Amino acid sequence: MSEFLVEFYLSRTDAAARGRSVRRARLAAEKQTRQGTPVRYLRSMYLPDEETCFLLYEAESAEAIRAILARDPWSETHLRIESIDAWTIRLDGRRS
Repeated sequence: MSEFLVEFYLSRTDAAARGRSVRRARLAAEKQTRQGTPVRYLRSMYLPDEETCFLLYEAESAEAIRAILARDPWSETHLRIESIDAWTIRLDGRRS
């Protein structure tokens, strides 16, 4: 499985929007998994000064993530889906 980062606009004026977005992201991943395509919601990060939210998923493909987002009512706000490589920072500062 690979990790995918989803970036979308989220206004800082709606304080409850982040909670709703994270809840929807988690529920959408669970639903996709129940329907036979494993997708796991991992975490989110919100940057209020940038009005940007990031969702991190684990899935077999970007298409599985796109399928989640296409069904979601806020899919029009999605900016980008990127595959990311997992890596670890070692104590000596080198990537492994």
